[in-house]
Amino acid sequence: MKKFLIVAVLLLSVSVTYAQLNFGVKAGYSSSLGSNDLGSITSGDYNLKSVNSEVGNGFHAGVFARLGSKLYLQPELLYAMSKNDNTVTGVDADGNNVSYDKKVKISTVDVPLLLGYKVLDLKLVNLRVFAGPKLRFNAGSTLEFKNVTGGGLDASDLQRDAKAAKVGLEAGFGVDVLMLALDFRYNLIGDMYETKLKDVTIDNIPASTFVISLGWKIF
Repeated sequence: MKKFLIVAVLLLSVSVTYAQLNFGVKAGYSSSLGSNDLGSITSGDYNLKSVNSEVGNGFHAGVFARLGSKLYLQPELLYAMSKNDNTVTGVDADGNNVSYDKKVKISTVDVPLLLGYKVLDLKLVNLRVFAGPKLRFNAGSTLEFKNVTGGGLDASDLQRDAKAAKVGLEAGFGVDVLMLALDFRYNLIGDMYETKLKDVTIDNIPASTFVISLGWKIF
């Protein structure tokens, strides 16, 4: 058994040594417009004003590594930030109409671990598909309430429920041209922030996003 383990470790070491390894930097844009919102748009329930109020636009930047050739493993380390200011209207547990202005800044450290496959692998260009888990850590997000009206409430009655970390799933496709890597992704992950009134969730901040990013493979 010991000899088998030694041989397995040696084979793994040799395969990693001779595997194709890339390292690069990347940055991109993200939008928190989710699939439910898209369904509301197509059904006519939304107008342009309401869509703009709910979409959180953001950016991300960081580094990535890619180990392998046709089948590859790609871990990433990214800093992401998004902002969204809008007015929320709703009804509390007693049936009173409530509204407030919400100012949000979401700052996170994201760690996707993606398994990819090159469906088209040419010398100068390739087309990839990929999927894998994603870890997200809160990195100083803030949530502020102003102009609270209705139900005899003020800002102190609204509770901020912040999660320290979340686990999600990310999937998409990408195109490599020479040393450039363009990705289109959707990440499905739980909300980092919720607004509660008397321990009842009345509003949340969507964390799932569409992502477009451009990377440069340094080597």
